[in-house]
Amino acid sequence: MLLNNASGHRFGPITYISVILVAALCTYAYTVRTRSAFACPASGYSADRYLAYCSATEYGDFDHGAFWFDLVPGVRENLQSADVLLLGNSRMQFGFSGEPTRRSFVAVGARHYLMGFAYWENVNFEIQLLKKIAPKSRVFIVNVDTFFVPGQTEPAKAVMHDPSALGRYHRKEFWQGPHRLVCGAFPKVCGDNESFYRSIATGHYLRQGGDAGAYEASEDPTIDSVAFDYSVGAAERFLQTFPVDRSCVLFTIVPTEATKRAQAEALAQRVGVKFISPRVPGLTTFDRSHLNAASAVRWSAAFFELAEPDIRRCLAAPRTR
Repeated sequence: MLLNNASGHRFGPITYISVILVAALCTYAYTVRTRSAFACPASGYSADRYLAYCSATEYGDFDHGAFWFDLVPGVRENLQSADVLLLGNSRMQFGFSGEPTRRSFVAVGARHYLMGFAYWENVNFEIQLLKKIAPKSRVFIVNVDTFFVPGQTEPAKAVMHDPSALGRYHRKEFWQGPHRLVCGAFPKVCGDNESFYRSIATGHYLRQGGDAGAYEASEDPTIDSVAFDYSVGAAERFLQTFPVDRSCVLFTIVPTEATKRAQAEALAQRVGVKFISPRVPGLTTFDRSHLNAASAVRWSAAFFELAEPDIRRCLAAPRTR
């Protein structure tokens, strides 16, 4: 049987099937290009970095599964052996992922690891991860911004409680190979959505793609009494799990828009932990939330200038518990 197209030309069933197949392939290619890892640039990959996050509807988070299921060789080992461990959300990650952090720990002869996560991750996931990995760290630096809060984030719920999560994260792991190969060789074929790459050795983030604004950081001096009271109890429970004296736990808050500095400082004072968060003028964020690279360099350099004596003291002291 011959079929007519809109212009009256006739074509056979083989041609018709071919057209359908081409259309299906084009639709699939478009879906892969816009909704998978291929929506993000591959310029952040290296022998030391993997794709932790890609802003695409069918990819999103890989980092939670990478840690919880031990999908990236070397990550757990480097975290476990770190002398200093930094905890918190993605604001901590971007605030400390820079040369001042690396240089400061080289100066004190210590290994460090940034164990922060996107999606506003908090103590309820990170404390369970610490129990799984059992780090040997002598110093803990905690960005208390949205950290001591109730509930679990959606990625944390998935990896901790959903039996099907392991399969999904394995598929994300698999697609990093083709993504790196194709988008590395032909970058224009792939998208420029925001993506984060994580260092296997230190946990540092490298941001690729996405917008790059410049929004001024600020402070919110108010204290939410309900949130504060909860955070005090959560922080106390958290501190009791550490194998170090709380004099070797440092609280901070990385500047952002409407930084809850007063609340963070009051929390540290209540639980008897030192608070270090320097005020550095002119800091800006790239998205009204996370410090941009230049501001992160300035702020983290000021932080370590203040924190280095405590870090050195704790690294030199004998373990107390």
